[in-house]
Amino acid sequence: MTGAGIVAAHGPSADPAFIALARAWMANPSKQFVGLVWAGYADMRAAPPVIDNRDLERSITQLLEPRIRKAMSGDEPFYIQHGPYEHETMRPPPAQPPQYDLAFVLRADERIMWPLEAKIMETPKKVAPYVKDVRDEFLTCRYGPFSNSGAMLGYLLEGESADALAAIETALGCRLEPLAEHPGKPGSLSRHDRTVPVGKGYPARFDCYHLILAWPGLKRAKTDVADGARGS
Repeated sequence: MTGAGIVAAHGPSADPAFIALARAWMANPSKQFVGLVWAGYADMRAAPPVIDNRDLERSITQLLEPRIRKAMSGDEPFYIQHGPYEHETMRPPPAQPPQYDLAFVLRADERIMWPLEAKIMETPKKVAPYVKDVRDEFLTCRYGPFSNSGAMLGYLLEGESADALAAIETALGCRLEPLAEHPGKPGSLSRHDRTVPVGKGYPARFDCYHLILAWPGLKRAKTDVADGARGS
């Protein structure tokens, strides 16, 4: 294991400089990454773009990505990317690799990503697809294999963010902790033990950040298939 819960993939250099960079990059995900998401979201809410509700989840995410990038200085040791693929956990061909909605990608080794998955929540109680991604993707190491944390973005279309977080807490069966770095924001953290595949050195402990991004007034078109399967 290198750094703070990051494992090098297929042999990138584990020299002291690499280890120091990895440790610094993952030192405080809540402060580094989550703050940028809130900034991008605030920008998008302040000047709402046209959002295609035929493919609502992907449309919101695609528009959010450049606003997160706008909030960055450009000097960070990482960049934000919409739709990157995770080849580490790709099943044998002809299967497609898993694909993240968003990820912060480490410039020093672009195989190492801090992933963010988005799910539409039409009401605060409709959390089943959201919770399924946490359990079936993050906690199996299929998503974020080299990271000891990642994030879920709940795109809430109506209702209260606090109610959505309460429903997620109940469905996951674990306590959601408030994010001290972001008081007043509808975000929380849950801590988990992951199932690590035999022979892999992935971090077994995983922190999942839960961010509720409200989009009042948006509705899905009946043809919206944004919750369909992506890469497998």
